[in-house]
Amino acid sequence: MGESVAEATITSWLKEVGETIEADEAVLEIATDKVDSEVPSEVDGVLVEKLFDVDDVVQVGQTIAIIETEGEGSVSAEAPKAEAAPVAAVAEVAKAVTAAQETVAPISSNGDRFYSPLVKNMAKQEGIAQSELDTVPGTGKDGRVTKADMLSYLKNRGSQPATASKAPVATPKTASSAPAKAETAPVVASGEDEIIEMTRMGKLIAHHMVESVQTSAHVQSFIEADVTKIWNWRKKVKDGFAKREGENLTFTPIFMEAVAKALRDFPMMNISLQGNTIIKKKNINLGMAAALPDGNLIVPVIKNADQLNLVGMTKQVNDLAGRARQNKLKPDDIQGGTYTVTNVGTFGSIMGTPIINQPQVGILALGAIRKVPAVIETPEGDFIGIRYKMFMSHSYDHRVVNGALGGQFVKAVKDYLEAWDSNREI
Repeated sequence: MGESVAEATITSWLKEVGETIEADEAVLEIATDKVDSEVPSEVDGVLVEKLFDVDDVVQVGQTIAIIETEGEGSVSAEAPKAEAAPVAAVAEVAKAVTAAQETVAPISSNGDRFYSPLVKNMAKQEGIAQSELDTVPGTGKDGRVTKADMLSYLKNRGSQPATASKAPVATPKTASSAPAKAETAPVVASGEDEIIEMTRMGKLIAHHMVESVQTSAHVQSFIEADVTKIWNWRKKVKDGFAKREGENLTFTPIFMEAVAKALRDFPMMNISLQGNTIIKKKNINLGMAAALPDGNLIVPVIKNADQLNLVGMTKQVNDLAGRARQNKLKPDDIQGGTYTVTNVGTFGSIMGTPIINQPQVGILALGAIRKVPAVIETPEGDFIGIRYKMFMSHSYDHRVVNGALGGQFVKAVKDYLEAWDSNREI
């Protein structure tokens, strides 16, 4: 789902246990804060087990279902409900993908008993140790413990005295443990207030924004650019361009071109940080914040933006923005971004302090273009004239980008815009 996506929510299963599945056929639908999509099967086979339910949140890289393919001891298409794959093989896969979820007293599957990630999570949340979990009766295939088995056991367990095998609910605090979060005071609504539940996407966006602020040391640099030449040039060529290309020429592709050039000049802005390791990106893939039908924002990506001419950049910008408005973006459209640009001027703002799109290290906010009085320097002297100007707000991660680099980069964008060729052909 892309390097900035860590988890997804299962919204629906399109196949049931026992059904035959063909390669590339959709098995389930998932949703992230960025896009909704289907997950296709990579093989032909039979769905023998679902490891997660609808509305479960799954980490990227986890196994979500088991599909049996043809082979020794496998089921046939004519008998989709026959014996499942050997338990030992299933347990081997489960142990590999759930190793990172184990607690101080990890619960593991073995050759006699297999526990799905859902059952393990329930056991961890309820403080059930391995020795206690091994005593829970299983009604699933080959005696596996199901979600229903766990709920039934927990219901009866609550009325029984605690046993010696029960693990403590609270994990002993270590020196590296994070302090407990302070409880926020509840918001009291009066009878006249409207209570609106946040959407799933809204909750995920809120989570990732807070996470970004907690991860990166945000610093901003602001600069004003005189875009009078660009304003007049676009006014002169936009009608002819629309007739010839069937596309509207907006300011966005012009700004994107300047950003791509500046990233080529300052490659250490085109990086990501993982732990103490800096990853210098080979390709310049520009993220472009765009509006969704529900008002949320999404960031489709223009791949290899520095290799596009202005016509190609315009077509890319219009295509991604149009499909975002129609909610038709695909997962590939939002992956691989190395730097992001957001146009806050669309809403009339003259500047902003955007939040970095993790794991990138910079984001540029474009303010509204305004007609203002300005001092114009000429060989004959200074005078006051009317110019078109805009502010650009550059947020960058101060852990790896110092003030000099952050300022030089946005200054390079300004210089490219102000050096626009008024006779440029497109």
